[in-house]
Amino acid sequence: MSVNPKIVELTALLLEESRSTILVALMDGKFHTASELAYMANIKPQTASFHLAKLAENNFVISEKHGRFRYYRLANEEVANTLEILMSISSPPEVRSLRQSSQLKRLKNARTCYDHLAGSLGVQLTNIMQESGYLKMNNGQFTITAKGENFFEKLGIDLVNVSKKRRSFSHACLDWSERTHHLGGALGNCLFERYLELGWIETKGKTREIVITALGKSGFKDFFGLENLM
Repeated sequence: MSVNPKIVELTALLLEESRSTILVALMDGKFHTASELAYMANIKPQTASFHLAKLAENNFVISEKHGRFRYYRLANEEVANTLEILMSISSPPEVRSLRQSSQLKRLKNARTCYDHLAGSLGVQLTNIMQESGYLKMNNGQFTITAKGENFFEKLGIDLVNVSKKRRSFSHACLDWSERTHHLGGALGNCLFERYLELGWIETKGKTREIVITALGKSGFKDFFGLENLM
């Protein structure tokens, strides 16, 4: 008898395409109803509810009931990180239309990875913070330098409060489209929320797409030296 964790049972859940589609949709870090996820996966709401029950049973998702509706989201950041890694080693999607090509291009440019920034924008900002000496990476974790503390303070980030969050502080998250790391964890989430607060970025409906605003193009240039943003 094997004493190893039953990886096969978990991976078998992902073999069902609709379940995988639902999980990827939940990578936006938001709560969604079964009906919304059914629409995204192009299946019936009853079928989505069945899949969500299976995912909840295996700790992939959690749910909350408000009124007549039950809302679902990914169980935690660890699940999101695992999905991001799986996507990074998976075959790229087959592009069959101009609309699909445009959507994929926007996702690769800037998107959410659970509750932090990913895609080309997320990776570029992470690289700049390393090259500028604000962050150092070691064994899959980023650490903040003294120079970085001053930088984050100017950006309006309260590092003391960020460090109090009961989660990974600043791990390196593998980006599926860029095939390198972006900043995750509590610090990555705090930066993402700050960019939203400053009006530099905007979320786009019920998708993972992130739109860089005119304010953002100016702000990212002034604070990070990042130009020619889409």
